[in-house]
Amino acid sequence: MILTVTLNAAIDRTVAVPNFRLGHRHRAVESRTSPGGKGINVARALNRLGRPVIATGFAGGPTGNRLLEQLREESVLTDFIRIAADTRINMAVIDPTSGEQTEINERGPAVSPEEVEAFVARLGYLADGARLCVLAGTLPPGAGGDLYARLVKDLTDRGVPVVLDSEGEAMLAGLRAGAAMVTPNEREAEELVGQEFDGRQDLVHGLSELVRLGAGEAAITRPDGCAAVIGEGAERRFVEVRTEPLEPVSTVGSGDAFLAGYAAARYDGRAAEECLAYGVACGAESTQHFGAGAVDRSQVERLLGEVHVQDLEVPAEV
Repeated sequence: MILTVTLNAAIDRTVAVPNFRLGHRHRAVESRTSPGGKGINVARALNRLGRPVIATGFAGGPTGNRLLEQLREESVLTDFIRIAADTRINMAVIDPTSGEQTEINERGPAVSPEEVEAFVARLGYLADGARLCVLAGTLPPGAGGDLYARLVKDLTDRGVPVVLDSEGEAMLAGLRAGAAMVTPNEREAEELVGQEFDGRQDLVHGLSELVRLGAGEAAITRPDGCAAVIGEGAERRFVEVRTEPLEPVSTVGSGDAFLAGYAAARYDGRAAEECLAYGVACGAESTQHFGAGAVDRSQVERLLGEVHVQDLEVPAEV
């Protein structure tokens, strides 16, 4: 079983608005409302890929009730801790004429120390039947900036590898705690290592720094795939995994689909580069759908043959 953790879950509303311009009145041509938050998007994609998954995290109030009800309708298994405050609502506006998207995300409900402790205990219980855990997304107010670090350590001690995808101090703390794999996008990785990337050499240096900070392995996601460091010791490799981008319907949640594909392949016991390739295929295929976490398993298998893996040149000082 795979666990996905979404501590700042949401109801995501996505609307398609042609020729979207700030300050003007528009009519949407399509809209969709679905449970969201990175971990939930990953769980949805894993479910569609046919892997056993349980989504957990915090859910509260009428919005939380709606979130859990919709996940049940999608046949996604859940085990959330209920909190007093109402789950947040996020908005994404997609312009189908340009492919641009605008996101407005609420900060999220505050959680109490008692609610945090209840979740830590619940995750420990669920971990007994898990082979992998994905911690994804931002932390809600009140959770404490070290919560991911605490969860990474506890899960690792229980023998459950952790894949971490967050940002800022929460991501850095979890990385330093020894997450098995971290998957920031390029902007998030630049923030973590304190430098901008200009070409492959900078990516290699960035990946090396993520490992030095504590990650077992790392992948920096990009629109056409990812650059990654895999293996350890003398077997360590720096690779680039990419495919030709498809004409997108929507790119919302493509990074979450990558993460789901990586987790699915890792659950299957595939080699590290195969896990990355499957993730890239899932990320690319997800851009053909309107709504985060939507993937077509048969199309992913087709696209997998178009994913290319090549070793990156490693500077002598790395």
